[in-house]
Amino acid sequence: MDLNVLKKTILYNKHIQLGAKMIPYSGFYMPLQYISSLKEHMAVRKSVGIFDISHMGKFILKGKDSHNLLQYLTINNLSNIKSGQAQYTCLVNTLGGIIDDLIIYKISKIEFLLIVNAINIEKDKKWINNYIKNKKLKFLDLSQEYSLLSIQGPKSISSIQKLTNIPLSKIPFYHFEIGKFLDIDKILISRTGYTGSKGVEIYIHNKYTEYIWNNILNIGTFSNMIPCGIASRNSLRIEMGYRLYGQDITEKITPIEAGLSWITKFNKKFIAKKILKKQKIKGTYKKFFSFFIEENKIPRQGNLLKNKKNSIIGKVTSGCFSPILKKGIGLGFITKNKLDKKSIFISIREKKIPINIVKFPFIKI
Repeated sequence: MDLNVLKKTILYNKHIQLGAKMIPYSGFYMPLQYISSLKEHMAVRKSVGIFDISHMGKFILKGKDSHNLLQYLTINNLSNIKSGQAQYTCLVNTLGGIIDDLIIYKISKIEFLLIVNAINIEKDKKWINNYIKNKKLKFLDLSQEYSLLSIQGPKSISSIQKLTNIPLSKIPFYHFEIGKFLDIDKILISRTGYTGSKGVEIYIHNKYTEYIWNNILNIGTFSNMIPCGIASRNSLRIEMGYRLYGQDITEKITPIEAGLSWITKFNKKFIAKKILKKQKIKGTYKKFFSFFIEENKIPRQGNLLKNKKNSIIGKVTSGCFSPILKKGIGLGFITKNKLDKKSIFISIREKKIPINIVKFPFIKI
């Protein structure tokens, strides 16, 4: 990775001032951690933490045919949500592979906000524009103009409620409101997040970002809020079994293989519908699953999974130490015809260690 072309969020200097360790991530310099990933993880589970996730892509699709286009390009059913709601979904290619997973916010009947993974901004933009034939359909990439802050944890809503006239506790999960935050109008606040804990995400124009970040941190001192980096965000999402693009899901993996059948709706027309429906009915060769290790070992991306005969039957796509469970947990794929829950081992430094397959999420919030 060329460090000279890495982008910086508008809060880069603030992260440096706060002592963050910065690393390259998805084409950006991002804070890995501030105090420690363990303390940041526990803050989100027990109290509240704030993340700068402004690296995420932010698109606006607006026009009379915007709904119909998104219905065709994504696998979930956009007709199931109303204005003021959000939906988790995937863009897929013509073979059913996942181009990206994203969240769509329905601003109105003709306007949608798309939040995509930073690493896929250019790819997604090109893919969507390839299908825009109607000149009245407007596509805007606002990724570099807007920031995104995520306040997560059981005290997240109470810690920032004084800063807005929007009744945050009344916003249902995967819904959003647009209103005043501090003295700034038209701020979008959503009840979403990538941690599994209660939380909100705030979309802000760059010119207000530092002002809002500072005010949130200042008022957050009363609830022990701390800034958190991508290391804790990663362990938090693994505890919930959330997929990470580029590791758990790629263009070589379909939503059915990735265990995302629940967002794949076949009561509408969309790209690769026939392929995915066939997989849904007949099953797939690869199966996404979650596991933990009883031994004092931590699974990592790329660790091989083997059977009793030492044959490779899969691999780990994500792994970490769970601060809540106090053991190693992981996500990965295994060949379905060799799925014997009692005879699967992980290879760590040439040692075969038995794993325990469990359903995700690993913890109940």
